Amino acid sequence: MKITIYEDNKGRVDALKLLFENYPEIKVLGFFGNCENVIYETRTLSPDLILMDINMPIVNGIEGTRIIRQNFPHVIIIIQTIFEDETNIFNAIQAGAQGYILKSTSTTKLIDAIKEAFEGGAPMTPSIARRVIDAFRKPISIKKIDGFELSEKENNILELLSKGMSYKQIAVERNISYHTVNSHIKKIYEKLHVNSATEAIVKFNKL
Repeated sequence: MKITIYEDNKGRVDALKLLFENYPEIKVLGFFGNCENVIYETRTLSPDLILMDINMPIVNGIEGTRIIRQNFPHVIIIIQTIFEDETNIFNAIQAGAQGYILKSTSTTKLIDAIKEAFEGGAPMTPSIARRVIDAFRKPISIKKIDGFELSEKENNILELLSKGMSYKQIAVERNISYHTVNSHIKKIYEKLHVNSATEAIVKFNKL
């Protein structure tokens, strides 16, 4: 797993360097203090995943997330920040972040979140997940989108995604194969014109 990290706090950078030394399966390609050159850095290093702070100078993490999503739609982005207000949460999700983890999260859970994201999940600190679910707490019904309809199975899978479940967990929950889950999610993305689970959840619930 190749990752890059955007973080402007030196103490935090040093702590993350020490942390990832204990996980050889995660290769950190570089640390950067803001997103001013994020296109060049992402194109040059080709990370699979980016761990993104929000509050950085010049070009912040939310804008950086938006730039990455527009130019590198397949790169996974996890926000890691101290901010847990709804404005930052939903701005980050709408910009294209697949996960949102607080810096107070334990190191073990941070590693778990990175692995979960690689498995197709949308990792969130529990308090963040509760805010997202509370904001969208309403019955999910079949909806028409650009002439298409989400099927009952697609609606159900999207509901499970909104609870932060990974593809593997959904497969177990619905007693179907991982391949079937992946196929349904690809169709959902196509119908909603999105590239991530969090984008799908936000767009679906706004309609």
